[in-house]
Amino acid sequence: KEFLAWLYNSSPVRETVVTNDRWGLGTNCKHGDFYTCTDRFNPGVLQKHKFENAMTIDKASWGHRNDAKLKDFLTSEELIRELVTTVAVNGNLLVNVGPTKYGTIEAIFAERLRDMGKWLRINGKAIYGTRPWDHQNEGKDIWYTRKIGSSRMSVFVIVLMYPFDTNTIVIKEVGQYMDN
Repeated sequence: KEFLAWLYNSSPVRETVVTNDRWGLGTNCKHGDFYTCTDRFNPGVLQKHKFENAMTIDKASWGHRNDAKLKDFLTSEELIRELVTTVAVNGNLLVNVGPTKYGTIEAIFAERLRDMGKWLRINGKAIYGTRPWDHQNEGKDIWYTRKIGSSRMSVFVIVLMYPFDTNTIVIKEVGQYMDN
């Protein structure tokens, strides 16, 4: 408690610091600027308190595995779905990549991260700097985010459907609304 008091009140980073809930026994999902609750925490429904979905591309490990099979890794589509559904319900996504003992990143991880980057280059407007919209279709393949500007609010609709196996995720900015 003394360290946290110093961190928020006297430290040189007090204006920019944030903490999660992993700083004491019994604090998960109860204390902190954002909650981590458990690894791979994504409730899929709108949360009042900011949370972090700390997850891995490898479905079974936080580290490198020599014996991993292709089926052990999230697909690019699964990874993007995790990003969208996390952000749309008030979360941040932390993606872990398990490097080799030499500190290198395996091709499967690099491919997944590049695919995510390609998607974000096109659709990042609906992710970066957004907040969840108050209305979600939880459990459906349609998610909403919003961004409030100086004179308007934009609402983004992210449709997570893969029609005809095109491997694309469709995003649409449904409109801009004037703030009152």
